[in-house]
Amino acid sequence: MLLMKTVVAMPGKVIQIVHYGKIVSPWGLQVKRTASNFSRAWQRSIASGVVASTAPANTVELLGKPYLPDDYSNVTKKILSKVGKNLHNQHHHPLWLIKERMKDHFYKQYQGRFRTPLFSVYDDLPPVVTVEQNFDRLLIPEDHPSRKKGDNFYLNHTHMLRAHTSAHQWDLIHSGLDAFLVVGDVYRRDQIDNTHYPVFHQMEGVRLFSNHELFSSISGGETFSLFEKGLRTPLKQEMHTMEAVKLVEHSLKRALTKLMIHLFGDGLEIRWVDCYFPFTHPSFEMEISFRGEWMEVLGCGVMEQQLVNSAGAENKIGWAFGLGLERLAMILYGIPDIRLFWSKDERFLKQFRVPCIDQKITFQPFSKYPPVINDISFWLPSEKYSANNFYDLVRTIGGDMVEKVDLIDEFTHPKTKRISHCYQITYRHLERTLDQKEVNSIHRAIEESVVRELGVEGRF
Repeated sequence: MLLMKTVVAMPGKVIQIVHYGKIVSPWGLQVKRTASNFSRAWQRSIASGVVASTAPANTVELLGKPYLPDDYSNVTKKILSKVGKNLHNQHHHPLWLIKERMKDHFYKQYQGRFRTPLFSVYDDLPPVVTVEQNFDRLLIPEDHPSRKKGDNFYLNHTHMLRAHTSAHQWDLIHSGLDAFLVVGDVYRRDQIDNTHYPVFHQMEGVRLFSNHELFSSISGGETFSLFEKGLRTPLKQEMHTMEAVKLVEHSLKRALTKLMIHLFGDGLEIRWVDCYFPFTHPSFEMEISFRGEWMEVLGCGVMEQQLVNSAGAENKIGWAFGLGLERLAMILYGIPDIRLFWSKDERFLKQFRVPCIDQKITFQPFSKYPPVINDISFWLPSEKYSANNFYDLVRTIGGDMVEKVDLIDEFTHPKTKRISHCYQITYRHLERTLDQKEVNSIHRAIEESVVRELGVEGRF
């Protein structure tokens, strides 16, 4: 759900605009030459694999469906190899434990008339969605930075790997559902460090209320209404009554407070921060105080009525939230490196084989192998350069042996005005010691590829 946020310390006072955890950059697509290079590289990279295979007429088959590559295609072999792994559905995986704990909480806390669960759970929806599902139906403007090719994985100009589980909101509401959870893998191009990975997992929650459902427990509730013809303010949308918004907001914050207390225990200190999302208003982030630090754990808000109406639920109002499973698991279990979630090392996996999903677990680190650090520097091309293209290239060649990539120097030549970047690449395998010869081979492949694919001039 977390596409873009504007953090507000006080109503009307903007601190900063953040896009996927970074300062928002101006809108801009990759130049055609770079896009074509990545499209050709993409077609080469998916020539083999379990979940992707070539089909006639240069189409690509992913999860049993064909897709025709074009100049928008930028999904790499490394990313395609992750599709279908579904870590959140692998029993006793830490992401599965988090998912099951939250699912169990919602099942027990929210029940219908016949003690059946109120919330439906969808944890196996395919990650390939249309651009319309991922952006348009969520009211995300065409010029919004979150649509950038540099931040997403596109199969072609009409289909992509979902950037958030919110991509399924509209369809599930349109099918007639009023309360549901969606859990799945999501894909975003991002920096390389111990808390960022191009594939991670989210839980999305939505609940809608009719006039009767929202006001039936309120004295004199029959006199209240969900809608009015009013003005949009920082506190509400133009068509919502203040009474309805306050009750929906109270329901949302109470539900999420109970969820976090269920996960972290009694005595948890929570605070709410006003923020901005394109598909909710008002919008909030929840922060928790954990081990002396305030940490943002989820985003949420009152759903934009235009979205709800377009999905066919014109007579209802609702809330939505989105949270990252990896972030919660890293905080809750003390897991220091996001790459560990993909590890097959028994020293990691056996720590989460517990008889009860609610059993307290504290990750016990095993030997951390020494790093091998190499630098790479190059002159940027005259056309637009995207750091995320470089990060993707490093991930594709180095895989999970790359622990992090840091931009350590940026130099502008005083006469030519050409710009040079120097990156420090830290190689560290999670399960064995790397030797310099092995790393040098990978590093040379990166140097050759960055010149060939990105059009930079090496300073090697």
